[in-house]
Amino acid sequence: MLAHKSKPLILLLVGTVLALAVLISDQYLPGLPLQPKQLPAAVVTLGDSTMSGEGGGNYEAGTNGEQDNWCHRSAAAPVNQLRLPPTVTRINLACSGARADLVGANPEPGHAEGSQSQRLAELARRYRITDVVVQVGANDDPGFTEVVNQCVEAWVRQAPDGCAAQLRTAWPQRVARMKPKVLGTLHDIRAAMDSAGYTPSSYSLIVQSYASPVGPGVKPELQDLSGCPFLTGDLEWIRDAGVPQLSAGLRDVARQADARFLDLSRAGSGHEACTGNPRTAEGEWFTRLTVDWPSLQDERRAPHAMQESFHANAAGHAQLGHCLGEFMATDAPTAMCLPDERGNLKPVPEHVAAAQAHP
Repeated sequence: MLAHKSKPLILLLVGTVLALAVLISDQYLPGLPLQPKQLPAAVVTLGDSTMSGEGGGNYEAGTNGEQDNWCHRSAAAPVNQLRLPPTVTRINLACSGARADLVGANPEPGHAEGSQSQRLAELARRYRITDVVVQVGANDDPGFTEVVNQCVEAWVRQAPDGCAAQLRTAWPQRVARMKPKVLGTLHDIRAAMDSAGYTPSSYSLIVQSYASPVGPGVKPELQDLSGCPFLTGDLEWIRDAGVPQLSAGLRDVARQADARFLDLSRAGSGHEACTGNPRTAEGEWFTRLTVDWPSLQDERRAPHAMQESFHANAAGHAQLGHCLGEFMATDAPTAMCLPDERGNLKPVPEHVAAAQAHP
């Protein structure tokens, strides 16, 4: 009689264990209001100007100077170029000019939008986030915008050694100081996802590096204030040393954070600013020296009148987004964006890219 009564209890216990096994194998995330596969899927991008869509125009309302918000999130931003199912929501948290602390959990107070990783944590409870893409670091110790300004000043002065003379020594040190800041930001992003119940294997964390907006192929008639006021030696250093060294630093940080890495250091080769049609800029993926003349008449907007200069344009963002989308569709840990036979960017395994660079 006792055995007869215990049989249903045993079956119930077995059924419960099996149900738990199924939930665990399906990556059920406790703490979420619903199981993750019942939440609407989303892809989220974080970081600075390259992710926000700076240079692409058509900026999201509220990010073009309103209440001192200059994030310049564009409809042309890479996240809006991804080929995704219509059921996947695209969310762009990136902000032009962002440093690692703003993307992380503890930014300096006073910014118009605040911590991107904190906003990510909130979104992770409302969406099943499949991919988090991060691009940050150039505005920290490397100070890439300041470097560009320094190189323009070298052109104005026609300095014999250009801006590269000092940067050859200082730049690697700046990249080294940047790395722990970006690593801390990636840890903050992981913590944000952890707080919403995600495990590291339940989403993809991708770190992108930067493309060189300029190179030595500048048209001679544009190597001045009409487009690209840089000395040739400085253009060579930016493309062949500065950007690759920055990319190598970010690759190392991605490895330490167990994140995937997409290398953009050679993505703009042949399509840099001032390398295309001198009149129409056809073939260029990056903006030339750009001045928003009406903004110069507004004291509040004047400091941002040249903010779009030397960023990807709409065509460039489309190419970068296409490469990112193809990389997301793979499980490769690393890749480099390079042109295919039609000239469109695609992710190439790093060992193949290295062979192409050194045949």
